[in-house]
Order: sequence, then structure tokens, then C-alpha cells
Amino acid sequence: MAAALSATPLLADSGMIAGVDVLKTWNLVVLGDLTSSSEVEGRTFVGGNLNGNSSNYQIQAIPASSTGTPGLTVVGDVNGGAKNLNNGSGAVVGGNVNSGLNLNGAAQTVLVGGSISNTNVNNNTVTSGLASGDPSFTQNLTQQASLIETSMTGLSHDMSTQTANSQLSISGNRGTFDAQPDSNGVAVFNISAADLDKIGEIQFNLNGADTAIVNVSGGSITLNDNFLGGTQNLGEHVVWNFYEAKDLSLSTAWGGSVLAPSAAATTGNYIQGSAVFGSLVQNGEMHVGTYTGNYTPTPTDPGTTPGGSSSSGGTQVPEPGMLGLLAAAVGGLLFVRRRRATTAA
Repeated sequence: MAAALSATPLLADSGMIAGVDVLKTWNLVVLGDLTSSSEVEGRTFVGGNLNGNSSNYQIQAIPASSTGTPGLTVVGDVNGGAKNLNNGSGAVVGGNVNSGLNLNGAAQTVLVGGSISNTNVNNNTVTSGLASGDPSFTQNLTQQASLIETSMTGLSHDMSTQTANSQLSISGNRGTFDAQPDSNGVAVFNISAADLDKIGEIQFNLNGADTAIVNVSGGSITLNDNFLGGTQNLGEHVVWNFYEAKDLSLSTAWGGSVLAPSAAATTGNYIQGSAVFGSLVQNGEMHVGTYTGNYTPTPTDPGTTPGGSSSSGGTQVPEPGMLGLLAAAVGGLLFVRRRRATTAA
């Protein structure tokens, strides 16, 4: 295994993904369990188990990840109906694949810590049982999940402390968000869940803002507003930060990335942008248009952000990441083959 890693420096040195880079890498991040009957156009990360009926992943032919991140990453088990992986997305699963996978499109690589059932391999590369031969396989996945949770909590807290420089104006049923970006291109709105409840239509004027942060206070969030002019291009630049939310329900198409790391969420319509939830029952699609802005969190001393980490920024920490998992798997396969050859001799 050491030889395999040293022969592939990029794999050995790759870092884990944290902070704003999480929003740029994944279309959907669920820190706990995801129960889905819908689809995700981009990449998905699940920190717990993936449950529910048949669901679809990476249904858009998005550019390949520079970090080797697959279309679907699940730290726990994959249960329920068959999951469809599309466009050569690939998957990394820490536990067991009980549901089965349909591997559609270009050849895919699937790495599984436990067992895999109900899956036709065909021309794909599917390797199971990796956790038993290499404990670091599961350990790395758990580490990445922990880092994502800590850094998303930290990022949400950091955004919530920013001073508002832009205002929401309400006229009748319409709420107009008129961004007034600062010299760094950042516009900040500070509103409450009650403010959202007052309106049924949203007009969002970016006015050239690189990043528009909408901090929404309140523990219970209902998203049922209509976006005038549609939702296109909002996910790349708008972050709705529900920093106090414990439960969140969405029934209309939503424009902008959603950051709600402590919320148990239910969606019944699509979100255009990145999204981070504590747990999710997904009955609405996730559309690409993930965050692309250049927001830089406020520097903090180690241990001062919620969760005891300062990883809310985009800097990657030097720990084995998704490419490292692939390298470890390759090394494990080499070890098994050598062992079998020795036994046969």
C-alpha cells in the first residue's frame, strides 16, 4: 500500500474539503441521514445513511472534479430502492450497499467498505470489503464528514455575525432584496423568519454582488415564496444562511444556495444552488448552479468557532481525501493479489 501511495503523489498528498469549498464541490450535503425519492444534478455527500425509494445522482454531465470527488459519497449504508448513478459519476460508500446500484453512462468506479448487493458490474469497477482490509478507508470518510460538519457550522456562524449593508423592502406581498455590495463584492442582509412569512414573492437584485448573504434568524423556517424572474444564477452568488434553524420545510422552487447545518429539512420542490442540511427528507430535486463566489470568512483563532475549529474557510487541511481513499483502495487490491499469489505458491 505504501508503494502504491508513494507512486501516486497527488493521491497521497490530496487534502480533505472544508469551508466554502464544500459549497463549490457538492450540490447537496446532508450531515446526517438522507431519505430521498428524487434526484441531484450535481454531487452528493451523505454523512449518515442514504435511505428511501429509487433516487438519482449526478444526472447532469458536470465537469470532472479536480479533487477526484465522486458523484455520490455515503459514510454509512445505502438502503431502500435502487440508486441510479449517472454520467460516470462513481461512488464511495463506507458501509454496505443493500439497495443495489444502477451504473449508467460512462464506466464508473465504486468503492464500498462493506458488502454490495443487487448491482450489475458490467464494464464498471466495483470493489467491496475495503474496510476489513484497511481500517483507514472508513476512518477517512468519517474524518471528512466530521470536518464538513464542523466547517459548515463555523461558516454559518461566521456569516451570521456579518454587519448588514443591504436591506429587504416589503411592499404588499412582494419582498425586494436590493444588494449593495461592499468593496469585496459582499452584500449582507439580516432578516427574520417572520419577515419571510410576510411575503409571497421575492425579487432579488444582485447589482453585481459576488456573494449576497441572507442571514435568517429563527428556529422554524418555512420556504414557500415565488421568485420573480426565476431562480437562475442565484445559487452561484446568493447564500441563504438559516443559522438558528432546527426544522425547515420547502414547498416552492428556491433560488440560491441554502446553508442550514442544524436543520431537519423536508423539500417538496427544487433548490437551484448548493444546500447543506443536518438531515433531509428529499421530495424535490437539487439543481446545479452551485456556489461559485469568493467569500472569505473572518479569520479566527483555532478553537474559537463553534465545534472547536477554524475550518470555515476554503483552505484544505492535509489529511487523506477522496483521492486518498482511491489510492488506499488500489493499495489494498495490490496487497490482496500479492497475498493470494504467495498462498498459491
